[in-house]
Amino acid sequence: MKKVDKNPDLLVPVSKNNPLREMVVEYVGQKLQPEKDEVTVEMVVDVFSTDFPEFLMVVAEENYLRGYSQALDDVEETYVEK
Repeated sequence: MKKVDKNPDLLVPVSKNNPLREMVVEYVGQKLQPEKDEVTVEMVVDVFSTDFPEFLMVVAEENYLRGYSQALDDVEETYVEK
């Protein structure tokens, strides 16, 4: 099995296909001033983690809780006698 150290989706440039994305890309671009004038998902996450950490914390916590709950459901479905 191939080991993945980093999610390749982090390197995908963000398109400005709606007003929110346009604001975020412009903000991140001005803040980081990338060489190729492309803002990637990773750049957005980095800026959000600095400028709006409570937003990312809520997303991370929710993701963790949902994953944990799903794992418990899977274990129960797999190992508990019916």
